[in-house]
Parts: sequence; structure tokens; C-alpha cells
Amino acid sequence: MPTSLSGRNFLKLLDFTPDEIRYLIKLSKEFKNLKLTGTPHRYLEGKNIVLLFEKTSTRTRCAFEVGGMDLGMGVTYLDPGSSQMGKKESIEDTARVLGRMYDGIEYRGYDQSIVEDLAANAGVPVWNGLTTDFHPTQMIADMLTVEENFPTGIKGLKFVFMGDAQNNVANSLMVVCSKLGLHFVACGPKEQMPHEDLVETCKDICKETGGSVTLTEDAQEACKDAHVIYTDIWVSMGEPDELWAKRIKLLEPYRVTTELMSIAAPDAIFMHCLPSFHDTKTTIGADIAEKFGVKEMEVEDAVFESHQSKVFDEAENRMHSIKAIMYATLS
Repeated sequence: MPTSLSGRNFLKLLDFTPDEIRYLIKLSKEFKNLKLTGTPHRYLEGKNIVLLFEKTSTRTRCAFEVGGMDLGMGVTYLDPGSSQMGKKESIEDTARVLGRMYDGIEYRGYDQSIVEDLAANAGVPVWNGLTTDFHPTQMIADMLTVEENFPTGIKGLKFVFMGDAQNNVANSLMVVCSKLGLHFVACGPKEQMPHEDLVETCKDICKETGGSVTLTEDAQEACKDAHVIYTDIWVSMGEPDELWAKRIKLLEPYRVTTELMSIAAPDAIFMHCLPSFHDTKTTIGADIAEKFGVKEMEVEDAVFESHQSKVFDEAENRMHSIKAIMYATLS
């Protein structure tokens, strides 16, 4: 039976089967080919979507806006100051209003419960652009990027996340790797490991898919023979600045270095969802260097700029994968 996601919400990958996730990756590839060949694909002409951003973003906003326009849709962007959601109007009421005006709603912000409430009340597909728990749209782009670099198949690859292994990206990577049969390794300090209940859920999924989940504090052991080494910034958006000193001390042993990449598999790639503090060319990066003497944070600049780094392919793939998610749920 053909896969159909019509009318579905896209809130977390735990809601989707491995076949459904593979379908979205395949669809992303098709949309990428259409884009690169200049083939028009205004398949959703006449539809309209709204983007609710309580947390700002470069890649997520641009991917939804360009993807929506490529598909022929009207796109409305509402920043944190442009909506009354949660202030003068409840999330439920906001969802019921927007659901009568738009064909789809994207939310990027804080608690997972907010996007779940929107989905429960909107009556149209709701997409999670990022919450504190999960970042599912990033995962389709990430797996597309991995498939592009390992075309013979990604099942059985060793996929390592380095650093704050309980953030939304690490959570989502553990889920998608489990669903697709990869061997996921979370490497970081024990106090920054994924929550036990999610780990157990993913281990149960692995029993069906042949994947595995490993937690370790040993960076050398984690990266040995790894096919993918992935990291993220050490302090997430919305977290207080005071965390920098604590996180630097805690996570510095888990910086992705040329040494760690050298013990990975010969064809290993480096990935990062961006933005990245790999140098001092940003105001925050320069400030951190001045305050703490750290010029490279979660990854060495030499790794970020190396031939193994696929971060900009990954960033581009956000557009193609988000387009696939919107088309699959709205068509």
C-alpha cells in the first residue's frame, strides 16, 4: 500500500513508522532533484501556511518560506511580538482561529506541550519546527545528508552525538537512528545524558529495527570507527548566559577535534545543525573568547572547514526535507 501522510501532524518522530520516515527522506530527494534541475513544482497552489516563531531561526524560517513558495503557497511569518498566543489569547483559541484561515501551521519555540496543544485544536496539520524536547524536521534533513554520503545504505552505521546529549537535537537523533536501524552513541558527561524513559523507548524500538543505543563518557571509545560524528552548541537558545562557564568546563572534553575524526571510519563525516561556535567571528564567539579564553567551542575550526564536514549540505537539505513534510501532509 502506498504511504500516505495526508492530514497528519508532524510533532515528533516517535509518531512515525520507519517506512513513513524513509518515505519522507525519499520524497526529500525527489524535491531536491526538482529544485536543482529548475523544474517547477507548485503542487500546493492556493494553499496558505502560517509560521509561529517564539524562537528565531535562520534555516528553519528560510526553509519553510522558500519551500512554501516553491510549492505555490502563501506564507505568513509571525515573530514573537506579532502574535497574542499565550498572552492575550490561549494556545487553544489561537489554534482554532489560525486553523480556519490557514491550511498548515508551523511552530518553533519552547515546551512540546505547546505544539501538541496547537495540533489538538487547529484542525489542520501542525509541524514542529523545534521545541525544547524535539527537532523532528532537522532529522529528515540529517538522514538525507547521511544517505547522500553512504549511498549503499545507512542501516548499521555508527552515529555519534558529542556534547549535551539531552538536548532536543540529541533526543531526536536517538529516535531517528533507532527507527532506521543505526547504532546511536550519546557521548558526554553523565549529567547531560538523555532521559532514561526516552532511552528505554528507543532501545525497545531497536529490538525491531536492529539498531542500538549506547551511552558513554569516553570520547575516544565513542568516536572509534564512527561513520558520523555530530555535535551541537553547548548552550541552547533561551537558556541563560550564566550557563556558559559551567557548560564550557563540563563539555570541553567533548569538543569534536581532528584527533577524534582521525580515529573514526575512513569515510566518516562531520555534521552540525548550526549555528556553530567554531571561531570568534560572531559577537557571542568573540565574547566567550574574551571571557573564558575559548576560541573554539563544540568543534575545532579545522574540522568544521574540513572535507569531512557536511554542515552546509545539511543546511540546504532543511529546505528540501521541510518541503517534503509540507507536501506529504497537505496533499
